[in-house]
Amino acid sequence: MSKKQIWFLTGSQHLYGPEVLEQVAANSKSLVNTLSSVGLVADVVWKPVLTNKEDIRARVLQANADDCCIGVIMWMHTFSPAKMWIAGLEALQKPLLHLHTQANDALPWASIDMDFMNLNQAAHGDREFAHIQTRLGVARKTVSGSVNNPNVQARVGNWARAALGWYESQHARLVRFGDNMRDVAVTEGDKVEAERVFGVSVNTYGVNDLAAAIAQVSPADVDALVAEYEELYDVVPPLRKGGARHESLRYGARQELGLRSFLEAHGATAFTTSFEDLGELKQLPGLAVQRLTAQGYGFGAEGDWKTAILVRLAKVMGTGLSGGASLMEDYTYNLVPGAEKILGAHMLEVCPSLTSGKPALEIHPLGIGGKEDPVRLVFTADPGPAVVVGLADMRDRFRLTLNVVNVVEPDELLPNLPVARAVWEPEPDFYTSTESWLTSGAPHHSCMSTAVGAEIWADFAQIAGVELAVIDADTTAAGFEQQLRFNQAYYRLAQGL
Repeated sequence: MSKKQIWFLTGSQHLYGPEVLEQVAANSKSLVNTLSSVGLVADVVWKPVLTNKEDIRARVLQANADDCCIGVIMWMHTFSPAKMWIAGLEALQKPLLHLHTQANDALPWASIDMDFMNLNQAAHGDREFAHIQTRLGVARKTVSGSVNNPNVQARVGNWARAALGWYESQHARLVRFGDNMRDVAVTEGDKVEAERVFGVSVNTYGVNDLAAAIAQVSPADVDALVAEYEELYDVVPPLRKGGARHESLRYGARQELGLRSFLEAHGATAFTTSFEDLGELKQLPGLAVQRLTAQGYGFGAEGDWKTAILVRLAKVMGTGLSGGASLMEDYTYNLVPGAEKILGAHMLEVCPSLTSGKPALEIHPLGIGGKEDPVRLVFTADPGPAVVVGLADMRDRFRLTLNVVNVVEPDELLPNLPVARAVWEPEPDFYTSTESWLTSGAPHHSCMSTAVGAEIWADFAQIAGVELAVIDADTTAAGFEQQLRFNQAYYRLAQGL
């Protein structure tokens, strides 16, 4: 993705005269320079000071129409009568951050006079602006404090990542090879409503269309990719050149190349597969999925297009951050009192962006799908903070459920588990976490992100206008259940008649 822009809009009025407006412009440019210096995921672009409703609405319509603009920051340097902003705010279609700040950090106690007061009055100018936003029901993020404050910079940066995720959501295309796993409820959902809410287009293609693309891959390209595998991974001897299973590795490489070419041809950035619909494929794609998700594609197993969307969004919102994102599934538990943990994995497809180590490239029987033994990368996710996020269709709305977790080392080695995996301790504790997740009706598939934290997901949910249920250190089971009841009433009422 080419680097996008965030427009910085400053409010004032003509009451103060041209000299004051020139100073307002200079000060707002200085704030933009500060925000630009901290390396946000998008360029902060200064726009001329706005002083009347016609110019405000025109600037908002320009932002709406400019595909490079992923969001706007608004700040009232002086008092800016809020009726001027009604038409513009009503027309705004881009994510909004209201920055409550001022040009100076310290008050000049000895020299302060009424000229200074008239110029630097964001303290009540932003209150006027916030009132009209709330009265109009404008969704936004509000950040208060000096732009020199690292916490303010971080919060603006998190919102910028969420805005980039929203841009991706509005433009994303997702390919489903086959359908959902049969008789499974939570991976189903309303794809038309998903496109209305999130913007992402979800479409199904025959798995044999993929098989045809795989068949067209040249042997020379396979040779080059296999050589790359042997450089990057600890390839087990049977898969190496001359080994008894080398052709299986070559087919895994052929799957990766064919799958990538298919996705590129259809402009898709996310995809799903299903082991119940493999057609002419010789293996359930494992290595190919892991490699492509490590390169930024979203993926959901068993036709789970909602999780594929989340993984892609996590990849985009985590651009440039350490850590990664992957499909994840809660598989089994350690229920020893005082040492409760969750062991997550999936059959083949956990993304290697979750580890900084060197994965092993192995081949093992799968036991389902009725195809040849698939190749896959085997590793354990690095310890550290993470979140797991699930998206569920609740009939009248979508619900995001997020649990803050801490990935830990396994208590013992896992020599006989031939898949990539992660072990984590959920906040606030195992029992509250699992009971709350179940109460939320959240899915058994999730997106694990070790790069994109809870605030960015919260900002994305606010931009998208979807419900977010958070399970973190402050959660109680009773309080969480009560919050879900409040949410149900709120989102029903918010939809109108």
